[in-house]
Amino acid sequence: MKVVLLAGGLGTRLSEETATRPKPMVDIGGFPIIWHLMNIYASAGFEEFVIALGYKQDVIKDYFRSVYSTNNDFLVDFATGHIEFRERARLNWKVHLIDTGLETMTGGRIKRLQPLIGNETFMCTYGDGLASIDVKRLLEFHRSKKRMATITAVRPPARFGTLEIDGDRVVQFAEKPQTSEGWINGGFFVFEPGIFDLIEGDETLLEHEPLMQLARDGQLSVYKHEGFWQPMDTLREKRLLEDLWASGSPPWVRDNRAV
Repeated sequence: MKVVLLAGGLGTRLSEETATRPKPMVDIGGFPIIWHLMNIYASAGFEEFVIALGYKQDVIKDYFRSVYSTNNDFLVDFATGHIEFRERARLNWKVHLIDTGLETMTGGRIKRLQPLIGNETFMCTYGDGLASIDVKRLLEFHRSKKRMATITAVRPPARFGTLEIDGDRVVQFAEKPQTSEGWINGGFFVFEPGIFDLIEGDETLLEHEPLMQLARDGQLSVYKHEGFWQPMDTLREKRLLEDLWASGSPPWVRDNRAV
């Protein structure tokens, strides 16, 4: 099964990092966030990816073109031009890098991938948020409901720290935890190929007409993820993810496949 990664946006909310590279290529612990996302899926056995490119796509293409040689030793024979790799690490990933246009909206990017995906169920996510989600269980849930699409609902991170108070004494302090009420779109989807028929063209936002129509038709299931979820929209959120990675036990890692 193919996993679509939407990686073509401008990333304007993180402009300090995205002036020279697309948002999915912003590093967390020395690896681009898109690599962390791919590991989430690969740890569950899903290793064929379709990356929908747009803004500064050459940066993503260059990364995947060189990642194999960067992470392995090799011998170069200048007489013949032959390169012999001495492998230290191998990932069994297949990565399709597809130009879906500079100004194409999220739905339009998915529509442009239809010839490659074909008449198959596929998973999809944005290229800028991490979670401790079990994507295999998400897929099983989707199949059990027999609807056209499944969206993952998550608890949003709170904007402020919370205090538990007893009289004039603080008994518990939590620094910006995830809220215990309310659900938002967490960005991990499963789609049947019928989704393509609901997308008119490049100007279509996935989050508008297609998902709204699916909800009206009773064809949109919701998978509730109670665990860790964190977008990367600000420098503070980037630093938070970096601190979690540096801790040695980042909550989104189920099987550490770092190369």
